[in-house]
Amino acid sequence: MVTPFSNTAVPSEVGQPAGYHAPSEHGLQAVLWDMDGTIVDTEPYWIEAERALVAAHGGSWSDEQAKGLVGQALTFSAGVLQAAGVQLSVREIIDTLTHQVTARVSEAVPWRPGARELLSALHEGGVPCALVTMSEQQLALEVSRHLPDGTFELLVTGDQVARGKPDPEAYQTAFDSLAKARVLHKEHVVAIEDSLPGVTSARAAGVVTLGVPHFVALPEDAADYQWTTLAGRTVEDLQNLVRSHVGRATGGRATA
Repeated sequence: MVTPFSNTAVPSEVGQPAGYHAPSEHGLQAVLWDMDGTIVDTEPYWIEAERALVAAHGGSWSDEQAKGLVGQALTFSAGVLQAAGVQLSVREIIDTLTHQVTARVSEAVPWRPGARELLSALHEGGVPCALVTMSEQQLALEVSRHLPDGTFELLVTGDQVARGKPDPEAYQTAFDSLAKARVLHKEHVVAIEDSLPGVTSARAAGVVTLGVPHFVALPEDAADYQWTTLAGRTVEDLQNLVRSHVGRATGGRATA
């Protein structure tokens, strides 16, 4: 069972598998995961829903307009869709898009390469993971339902924060909540993101930021590190990334 964000601390060993060991204070302590484009390739679902909604209101929706919404808060996206001619309220637009994308995910989950495998390895290794997404709880719970119980200790979703990505609130919220149950240091916590609003949010929150671009390329210096894919990546790779980050004498960026 996954727990949406609340002010209640979650015991650090609840729901952990046999052989669990608390993460070292000197290594990787937690991983914060973006969802759309990072764990699941839902961007085509969102774009299809956006295009259909705009068309239903007599407008047109370009690929460039769609790319501009990748990683953005849904309230921001709804405003752009209103400007494109959608004559619905922000809430109605968000509900319409979320319902359509959730329905598609319930039929077929488009996993990103390596994401499930790395999530499983982190869970087996006792490294707590949180989901930090601008999608609303309905969709986040649907994706989580297709993963083993306990994969995520916490969900922070777009309808639970006042300011969406690129603001740091979502990542800061996830860090603070996980830190209630254990000692955490931001230089030992990795956020995995695919979009520019996402990496901007994570970096502003002060955690180690790993960009894995997918639908839209990331500027070279947008994240602390960039990988081309999660396929074949291991917990040890994340441990090495944290060791490299902690050991660096300057604030430069790198590709690992």
